[in-house]
Amino acid sequence: MDSTPAVARVWGSWAKQHGFDPEETVRRAHGRPSLATLRDLLPNGDPENENLEVERREIADVDGVVPLPGVLDLLGKLPHDKWTIVTSCTRALAIVRIKAAGLPLPAVLTTSQDVTEGKPAPEPYLKGAATLGLTASDCIVIEDAPAGIRAGKAAGARVIALRTTEADPPLRAAGADWIVDDCRSIAAALNRGRIVLTLHSA
Repeated sequence: MDSTPAVARVWGSWAKQHGFDPEETVRRAHGRPSLATLRDLLPNGDPENENLEVERREIADVDGVVPLPGVLDLLGKLPHDKWTIVTSCTRALAIVRIKAAGLPLPAVLTTSQDVTEGKPAPEPYLKGAATLGLTASDCIVIEDAPAGIRAGKAAGARVIALRTTEADPPLRAAGADWIVDDCRSIAAALNRGRIVLTLHSA
């Protein structure tokens, strides 16, 4: 899903309130657990308490949270037990955004509360793959944030990067195997029980 406008509003407002550069703060927060970002920004503050406030604001702000182009069609072609969402959100925020975007809830969901180390560490994708009964090397990760790309690659997965929030250079620098515009560039089909993805220009 695309939650970029809501993320920018919440983190931009928080940054201004606390004297940080809004654009840099939003970039730093994207794709990472919010508590990790706040610990970086407030080493001598109270990041845990600030995290509760940021999450409250994010749950309340779902304006503009929409499915990424092509994602509903892509998910509709995949068996329900063969895909999952691995997110840096808390479970409560993830469910709110999934519902706001009109996406189906996956059979399993891995959130920041299910791991010790969030993205860009590999643990989220290692755990997400395990919930599907797979190893990460058997999975293809679809990501739009450099932190998520690094997490997928560190876990041993192949990564398709989307140009929905970043330009090619940071996506490539993070290690993306392929870069496409959005999910409309990904076609899925079943072949003898295996999922085959084909990439094309949108």
